[in-house]
Amino acid sequence: MDRHVVIVAGGKGSRMRSELPKQFLLLLEVPILMHTVERFVHAFEDINIIVVLPSDQVKAWENLCLQMDFDIPHKVVAGGETRYASVTNGLNSCEGSGVVAIHDGVRPLLSPGFIQKCMNHAEKNGSAIPVLPIKQSLRMVEESGSSAIDRKGIHTVQTPQCFHLDELKSCYAQDYNPTFTDDATVYEAAGKSVSLVEGEESNLKITTPIDIKIAQTILKKSKR
Repeated sequence: MDRHVVIVAGGKGSRMRSELPKQFLLLLEVPILMHTVERFVHAFEDINIIVVLPSDQVKAWENLCLQMDFDIPHKVVAGGETRYASVTNGLNSCEGSGVVAIHDGVRPLLSPGFIQKCMNHAEKNGSAIPVLPIKQSLRMVEESGSSAIDRKGIHTVQTPQCFHLDELKSCYAQDYNPTFTDDATVYEAAGKSVSLVEGEESNLKITTPIDIKIAQTILKKSKR
């Protein structure tokens, strides 16, 4: 079965307090996005890789690839105004059939084995949504005060979110809705049920400067 991955990298540097888009920030002297792409090749050598970037970042990425001698085969696609539009553009660049993974470009620490688990699960079950149970206490904060929320059964959601390619393409043909926060919500809005898999603790999404330090520590340990 063919395997595809659409890596969505539309981030900016605002929360990083950087003018450089966060997917281009260096992690052990290598741009974050390159680490992410490499993880998928380590999982499946023949995977079809689509990188979705804002149109004004495409040239910068191409220059980075030249500077770093980054020669992993991949296709670059311009994104849209929303994540929904960006994923749609990426899916439209996937030819054939098989299983597709949709992944955040700034999640560079997932293991190849975890990628294999998610994609193989989707092949058998139609979808694979990685989740982890909430460990922190939760509170609902309102103007009148705050109250504790029972965290039992509450999970955080990760990527890659994996599906049969043809089914996900049909789901992304529906009209955009602001409630679409990820691919699972798009899939469910089309009347389909998602299948969950256990997430990976190290699959960190890098959004703040402290995340960079944590990611560097994890990468150094894994290289040892």
